[in-house]
Amino acid sequence: MNKVLITTAVAAIMAATSASAQERVRWQVPMAFASTLTALGDTMPWVADQLRAVSGGNIDLQVAEPGAVIPALSIFDNVSQGNVDAGFSWMGYEWGQVPASALFGATPFGLESMEFVAWMTHHGGQELLEELFHAQNVHPILCGTISPETAGWFREEMPDVEALRGLRFRAAGVGGEIFGEFGMSVTMLPGGELYQALETGTLDATEFSLPTVDEQLGFYQVAPYLYLPGWHQPSTNQFLYINLDAWNGLSEQTQATFNMACMAGVAYSIARAEALQGAAIKRFEERGTNIRTYSDEQIAAFRDASNTVLNRWSERDEMFGRVYRSMMEFQDELRPWKEMGYLPRDWQTRIGE
Repeated sequence: MNKVLITTAVAAIMAATSASAQERVRWQVPMAFASTLTALGDTMPWVADQLRAVSGGNIDLQVAEPGAVIPALSIFDNVSQGNVDAGFSWMGYEWGQVPASALFGATPFGLESMEFVAWMTHHGGQELLEELFHAQNVHPILCGTISPETAGWFREEMPDVEALRGLRFRAAGVGGEIFGEFGMSVTMLPGGELYQALETGTLDATEFSLPTVDEQLGFYQVAPYLYLPGWHQPSTNQFLYINLDAWNGLSEQTQATFNMACMAGVAYSIARAEALQGAAIKRFEERGTNIRTYSDEQIAAFRDASNTVLNRWSERDEMFGRVYRSMMEFQDELRPWKEMGYLPRDWQTRIGE
């Protein structure tokens, strides 16, 4: 047998051995968002495809649409209790039970997507999160992050913060409590119910997700005013929740494969989100949507209210305070680079194209 044949045979044996060494994982993974919601619900199906590919089919995660297995907003509870091995969700729906979780989902005036990934991987975020969630029998893996949300869709124009008082508004996470500081009546509804709630007047306004997602849900048809920027959610961070006992039962190789696939999911999700939003904004403009940016005075009021709520929770909950301080310390450390290392976002407008 010549050297080429020997080398080919050895490579084939090694590949077969590697594939056979990979343990088999068959999990159903319920999701909080429909897979049809572009750049929000399609990350986990992509990650599942990659896991099947790199494991030769041995890691087979069957994603389940919201409500097909368990209610969309109950993923954390069901993973914690071991009713399902894993689930995929935005971190923050469980903030009533684990207040600090809301900061990992999104922190008003906090870390943007790439900053959040840097903090998670190099400035202690993952360690804090594991301390927080392992106590709940859940192992969380950052598995997606997307661009800022829209600030809200309104049926009427909001010229100042006084106009917010009394509005019936849908919001999630810590942002919902901050909106309440302005006298808004805040409620939590899943995405699939928001169009009808706006159409019938059950809601006066809503925030939900990226322009592409809001477009798919049809908000522009029933709420003609779109406000930006998404100060309340500068990043939207999604996690693969794995039951801690199930996670500890995996081999190191399988754990590393999950970590690698989810890091790829983070890159995939932010690239996909950034790729699509400019065109969505243009489509809104063409349909006649009134796109507004909050004034400096409104943003300052939002920031003051955010400080009030976040500091209040930091005093109330020790872990919330630790996580928030860690985030803000990293934000302060990064600020000189962020402000001087990058071109201003409006540089073309400022100097002329």
